[in-house]
Amino acid sequence: MIRLVTTDFSELHEDTAAGDALVTFVACAHAMLDGTTPEEQRRRLEPRLLAQLPTLRALGIFDLFSVRDPALAALLADEE
Repeated sequence: MIRLVTTDFSELHEDTAAGDALVTFVACAHAMLDGTTPEEQRRRLEPRLLAQLPTLRALGIFDLFSVRDPALAALLADEE
């Protein structure tokens, strides 16, 4: 499993380039799936994660990769 070096998401911005959208999405998803992440932080990360979906869908990321975590997959499906 790939682990992020940092959990400081303060530098993640809503207006990111396409490559940054993927990095932001993965960082947020990783933190949201980490059982040690406080619920308050998960709630703050969710809008950032969801904001990346239009860019990632336009790039076809979800045509190439699937989300295996059932809760995260359900969250993404609700946003379609």
